[in-house]
Amino acid sequence: MAFNKLFGKLTGNSGEEEEETEEIIEEGTVEKVVKKGNTMILLEPRAYSESQQIADYLKGNSSVVVNLRRVTPDQAKRIVDFLSGTIYAIGGDLQKLGGGIFLLTPSSVSVEGKISDESQKGKEQKREAKKDEEDKNDDEFNW
Repeated sequence: MAFNKLFGKLTGNSGEEEEETEEIIEEGTVEKVVKKGNTMILLEPRAYSESQQIADYLKGNSSVVVNLRRVTPDQAKRIVDFLSGTIYAIGGDLQKLGGGIFLLTPSSVSVEGKISDESQKGKEQKREAKKDEEDKNDDEFNW
């Protein structure tokens, strides 16, 4: 309940209006769909065929967090490609939150900040260390 109040303050929804909800049970997962107000949908697709459902949520002005760890790498790439097209068409935003987890938002939702990928961070640190070593070696030979 406290989370709902905080979420309401962050989104400008006072929470005083009654929200209609319906429960959808599909392929062993339960999702709560809010018919009015701002919505964050959490999904774990198990096949590429679920991409259109994710796109429909985005078109309906819902934000979606997608966990692609339950599909093959080829299917994950196809899903991201499809959703990238959807995001482009609606003017939204797609951000990678971690390994196989993406945040997709419609144009009506503003996302501030970035989450850095640990593997990318490690590559950048190695690159910087290598550059520092090269600079040190160059300094030794410049008299």
